[in-house]
Amino acid sequence: MNTEECRKQIEAGNAVIGIEFGSTRIKAELILSDHAPAAEGAYEWENRLENGIWTYSLEDIWQGLAGCYQDLKQNVKDRYGVTIRKVKALGISAMMHGYLAFDRDGKLLVPFRTWRNTITEEAAAKLTDLFGFNIPQRWSIAHLYQAMLNGEPHVKDLDYVATLDAYVHWQLTGQRVTGVGDASGMFPIDQQTCDYDAGMMKKFDALAASAGYSWNLRAIFPKVLRAGEAAGTLTKEGAARLDPAGDLEAGVPLCPPEGDAGTGMVATDAVRVRTGNVSAGTSCFGMVVLEKPLAHVYPEIDIVTTPSGEPVAMAHCNNCTSDLNAWVEIFDEFCHAMGIEADRNRLFSVLYKSALSGDPDCAGLTSYNYFSGEPITGLEEGRPLFARTPDAKFTLANFMRSNLFSSLAVLKIGMDLLLKNEGVKVENMMAHGGLFKTPVVGQKILAAALNTPVTVMTTAGEGGAWGIALLAQYMAEGADRSLANWLDDEVFADAKGETLAPDPVDVKGFDEYIARYRSGLDVEKEAVRCWKN
Repeated sequence: MNTEECRKQIEAGNAVIGIEFGSTRIKAELILSDHAPAAEGAYEWENRLENGIWTYSLEDIWQGLAGCYQDLKQNVKDRYGVTIRKVKALGISAMMHGYLAFDRDGKLLVPFRTWRNTITEEAAAKLTDLFGFNIPQRWSIAHLYQAMLNGEPHVKDLDYVATLDAYVHWQLTGQRVTGVGDASGMFPIDQQTCDYDAGMMKKFDALAASAGYSWNLRAIFPKVLRAGEAAGTLTKEGAARLDPAGDLEAGVPLCPPEGDAGTGMVATDAVRVRTGNVSAGTSCFGMVVLEKPLAHVYPEIDIVTTPSGEPVAMAHCNNCTSDLNAWVEIFDEFCHAMGIEADRNRLFSVLYKSALSGDPDCAGLTSYNYFSGEPITGLEEGRPLFARTPDAKFTLANFMRSNLFSSLAVLKIGMDLLLKNEGVKVENMMAHGGLFKTPVVGQKILAAALNTPVTVMTTAGEGGAWGIALLAQYMAEGADRSLANWLDDEVFADAKGETLAPDPVDVKGFDEYIARYRSGLDVEKEAVRCWKN
C-alpha cells in the first residue's frame, strides 16, 4: 500500500492498533486494510527483583503504555503527515500469567507478581493433585492459592485478580474481561464451554470457604471471551491514559485482551489442529494445537487454548536469550576496547553464524542460561553458568553453539514429552521472536532440537503486537467466520517464508548435548544453593 493510501485510511479512522507488553519492550503496531504493519512504536522497560519478587510497578505500566503510544503516534506523523485521532479497533496483549490483586476501591494490594516468579511450588503441586490437571507455578490461581497458604492478609480484601493485559484493558474500558487464551493461563478451561472449568472452580471455592474467605473465583476473576467477541470501548479516561495529549477520541472498540502465547499463535498462523509455533525471546515457549487430549498429566506441560478456544499443549521456559545477549555484550565491549565500532546487527550475525561451524554436540562445552528459575528442570532460582571439561574444544564456534543450544535446551526437554512420549503430530512448526532475527541460525538449531521442519515467515519479526492488532481487526471485520479461516484467507494467503528440515547430524548432536546438560543440572542447583542473592 502506498503512502498516500495509508494516509487516507488513517485519516478516515480505519487504522487498527495492537499493543503488547513484552518482558523488555512494549510494542505497538498500526495496521490497515491489507493487514500489514504500517507503523510501529516501542518503549523499553525492565522488570525488577524487589524483596525476592520479579515485578513492574503500576507507574511503569502506564508510563510505558503512554510512551509506546507516543512513539507510534510520532512515527505516524513523520511517515504520513497525519495525527491519529480515530481508530477502527484496538487490542491489548501482555505476558501471560502472574498476579495483580485489587480491592473493591481498585487499590493494588501487593506488588505485581509476574510470570517470572517461581515462588508457588507448594500451591501448584497441591492444586495439580486436587484438579488432576497440571497447574504451573506461573498461573494466577497458583499465586492466589500460595498467598492463601502463606496466610497473607491481603487475600481477605480481594475484589479482582487479573493478568497484566486484563488489568490494562479494565482500566481503558471499565470491563473486567479477558480472552480465553489469556484466561487459560489463569485457571483451567473447559473445552466444551470455553470458560473456566466449573467443577474445578467449585473445588477451589470450597478451599476458600473453608479458610473463611467470602469471595468466589467467578466473582474475582475476569469474564472469559473468545476471539471475535466485543470487549468494550475506550472510555474518555482510558483515551487520556493512552494518549495524554488528548488527540485520540474515545469510543474505540476493543477486542478481548490476550496473552503473548495467543498473539504468537495468531502472528504465525498457528491456530489450527496439528499446527505449532515457537516464540523465542527473553522467555521461550513452544505450542502445539492438539487433536486429542494427552494421555498423561505432565508438570512440565501447560494445557492452554488458542484465542478461539482450541486446546494447546505448551512447554514454557522462563529463560531464553538473556544470557546469550549478555555474552554478545561482552564481545561488543571487546570491540570497543580494541577501538572497533561494531555494527550491532553484524555483531549478532557474525557470532550466531560462527555456531554453524561448531562440533555437533559442542565438544564438551555446556551452558546454563538461568537468570531465573526453571520449573521444567526443577530450579526455583537461576545462576547463569558456563562449564567445560579440560579436554573440551574451546573454540568460538563451539562456545556460541553451546549458548544457542542452551537457549533452547529447556524447551527441547519439554517438547520431547509431547513429540516423543505422546506422539503428538505437528504438520507445521512456525518460529518467531528475537532468536530468529539472524537468518537460518536459530531456525536450524530449533529444527535440530525438535527434529521437525521449522518455518520462519517474512512476518516473523512482527510478533505479538501484530498478533493482537490482527485479533482486533478480526473482531471488527471477520468474526463471521472462524479465526483460522480468516487468517488463512485474509492475512496469510500470500505469505512467504523459509522452511528448514532438521539435519540428522545436528539432531544427534543436540541429543548428545542434552544428555550432558541433564547430567550437569546438579551443578546448577548447587550454584543456586551456594550463591544466594
